[in-house]
Amino acid sequence: MAQVSTSEKVPHDEVAAYKRMLAEIIERRPSGTRQRLATALAKNRSFVSQITNPAYATPIPANHLAQIFEVCHFSAPERREFTRLYAAAHPKKVLRETQQRPMLAVQLPDLGDDDRNRKLHGLVSGFVRQIAKLIDEDRNDDKLGEGKRR
Repeated sequence: MAQVSTSEKVPHDEVAAYKRMLAEIIERRPSGTRQRLATALAKNRSFVSQITNPAYATPIPANHLAQIFEVCHFSAPERREFTRLYAAAHPKKVLRETQQRPMLAVQLPDLGDDDRNRKLHGLVSGFVRQIAKLIDEDRNDDKLGEGKRR
């Protein structure tokens, strides 16, 4: 039986590398980050546990990366390193979801309480993501000739 050299990385090791980084980042964030991430991804907390646990081989879907970066407040260097690790684990995936789209800033009032400010930010961010998703779906329908005009 052939043995795998210890210098060779198996795909699980590469997936575990970016999951380990995500878990470390979340651990440095305020409590409740896992729940906010689950809410933003429209998943339950067990899904977040799977995508942050290096022991599980379940990869993180590429379409969730932008939301993960936003909710977990990745710094630019953290985003670059995570993207590098993700690309190493999934070389055939296109990471267009992680690229910055032109952004508009929305100024929200300071509610005088960090917890309430985070909740407001989460609500507005989720609403904006849903609008963007709807726009993207409409564009995709138009490309396929299925768009309906009124």
